[in-house]
Amino acid sequence: MAIEKRFIADGVRNVRVEKFLMKELKRAGYGGMDITRTPLGTQVTIFAEKPGIVIGKGGKQVRQLTQDLASVYGIESPQVEVQQVQNPTFNAQIMAERLANALERGWYFRKAGQSTIRRVMDSGALGCEVVVAGKLTGARSRTQKFIEGYVKHCGEPSETIVEKGYAIAIKKLGVIGVQVKIVPPDAKLPDTFEILEPEPKGIPAQPPVVENADEDEFEEMPEDDYEEEI
Repeated sequence: MAIEKRFIADGVRNVRVEKFLMKELKRAGYGGMDITRTPLGTQVTIFAEKPGIVIGKGGKQVRQLTQDLASVYGIESPQVEVQQVQNPTFNAQIMAERLANALERGWYFRKAGQSTIRRVMDSGALGCEVVVAGKLTGARSRTQKFIEGYVKHCGEPSETIVEKGYAIAIKKLGVIGVQVKIVPPDAKLPDTFEILEPEPKGIPAQPPVVENADEDEFEEMPEDDYEEEI
């Protein structure tokens, strides 16, 4: 297989695995995954708010996930590792799932969106954006955007420092899509700079002070002795 086709096939496989894990681990607070090739196989790292649900009783759930990744999605020798999300408020996928659950429970979309923005920004994030699209209030579909703070939408920073999450809320009128973007507080923006304080210069050494000698130490030579020497 050509290397270009291999890249495309790996990308399609990762998207399928992402959708599979989002569906299977919804109750566990799924927060994303990372696939890395190792000499011993393929390491799949799953980030979850409740890792105990991912592992299951006696490791039954994680063993079933490992078998599905190998047989259904063709991952070679998968090694599943589960890590707990330390701060779920800065995880865009978890916040998107929470927002979708709030919409399914009957929250008004404006209240749910503003509440999500407020919670993320109060935690110290640099920026947050929430986009809700679908049949929000009537038969016609519409899109509503909520944004606060600093969020990059293009260039390399939008791919490296912006956390993105997507979820779906199923309601009677139809499906509502939810997208959340978060810029965490420790993100290094390309246009930020820091002003350093000048280093204190050393105090220049002062020349030694020569004290005036006492007049008694230097006695004048008598005039008679001076004439004899001449």
